[in-house]
Amino acid sequence: MHGTQPDQAIAPLRTSLIRAALALVVIACGLSLRWYGFPLGLPAFVVKYGGSLLWATMVFLLAGALLPRLTRTQIAAVAAIIAIVVEFSRLVHTPWLDAFRLTTSGALLLGRIFSLWNLVAYAIGIGLGVWIDRMIAMRRAD
Repeated sequence: MHGTQPDQAIAPLRTSLIRAALALVVIACGLSLRWYGFPLGLPAFVVKYGGSLLWATMVFLLAGALLPRLTRTQIAAVAAIIAIVVEFSRLVHTPWLDAFRLTTSGALLLGRIFSLWNLVAYAIGIGLGVWIDRMIAMRRAD
């Protein structure tokens, strides 16, 4: 019995570390898309909604890193709730919140303008996160 305890304790930690590392890769991809997408001649649609898609993928992976014992479905639900709250928070305007949204950090974390299309991009991004997580789990099982 004692021999199984470390495996049980290590599995969630390993899962969290893998998801956090993947989130960092997704963050790098998202920042690259936002900073270099237009100079590379990518369409505005790809830059805008691609960034939103990657943001939601990052939210899924970070939620999974912080809550490694939840199922993928539960993590996806948490990520969807976060994405919906953040999107609808764009309808709330206070001087301090609007000032924060004008900063680079505020724009990347909260966005600036409400769009129902972002919710579609978020759903696709969360689906991408689920798929990535599944692929990594399958590779680890081999």
